[in-house]
Amino acid sequence: MRVRAHAKINLSLRVLGTRRDGFHELRTIFQSIALHDTLTIRRSRGALRLTCDDPNCPSDRTNLVWRAAERMWKAAGRRGAPRGVSIDLQKRIPMNAGLGGGSSDAAAAIRAFARLWRVADDRARAIGGQLGADIPYFFEGGTVLGLERGDLLFPLLDRPAASVVLVLPGFGVRTADAYSWFDADAVAARARARRTSADVVNDLQRPVARRHPEITRIVRVLEDAGALHAAMTGSGSTVFALFDTPRAADRAARRVASATRQTRVTRTLNRSRYQTLAGP
Repeated sequence: MRVRAHAKINLSLRVLGTRRDGFHELRTIFQSIALHDTLTIRRSRGALRLTCDDPNCPSDRTNLVWRAAERMWKAAGRRGAPRGVSIDLQKRIPMNAGLGGGSSDAAAAIRAFARLWRVADDRARAIGGQLGADIPYFFEGGTVLGLERGDLLFPLLDRPAASVVLVLPGFGVRTADAYSWFDADAVAARARARRTSADVVNDLQRPVARRHPEITRIVRVLEDAGALHAAMTGSGSTVFALFDTPRAADRAARRVASATRQTRVTRTLNRSRYQTLAGP
């Protein structure tokens, strides 16, 4: 069985405060894009095996895909550790980039194991929510409003199709670091937030850019290249920009590229197309 795990961008990300459980209260708009990892799941003998073509990606229980397999195995009423399957993960979504690759991989694995081991859809979705706040979004796709930890979801009318330029600086950003920097800058950040439209802001961008000024430089180049919107996605470090046409996106990608930056051109996916491509 082969399933796709599509990346996401955050068209906006507002951090509204800190919850009693220690997580941050969010208001974000997710958007699916065509860039994806691929999981190939085969029946095999012996214990669960996970392999990945990216040497930086863990192939043990620290990978969300492995933990998803464990949870789904138990939900299917099976005892012990998962057995009888091997998972090959082909990574195309960069890690520590704010594109949701790990969460999307886990959601794709849950979808596949629900079919393979006959786990009810509502139980499978609940397992996703237990594993990570971003995972529930990847059962939906398209343009979606996320509240609370980002896991209370309200599907929106799909935004018009757009070409997307992704710019990856030569560094990653840990999610925990981005939020701790936001908290450290909280007073100034919240004052700015009250003066700014909720539709076009990533509240994590400014604190991350203070530590990594390259983020601001990339956004400015993309805006100068005619982007409809350019911003950091999620907790970074990827910067995205939306363009009307693939040609405009290609021109901008060439303009922003450098020896220390990777660029990729992709496109947004509406909900129907996402669900078709994502698989079972």
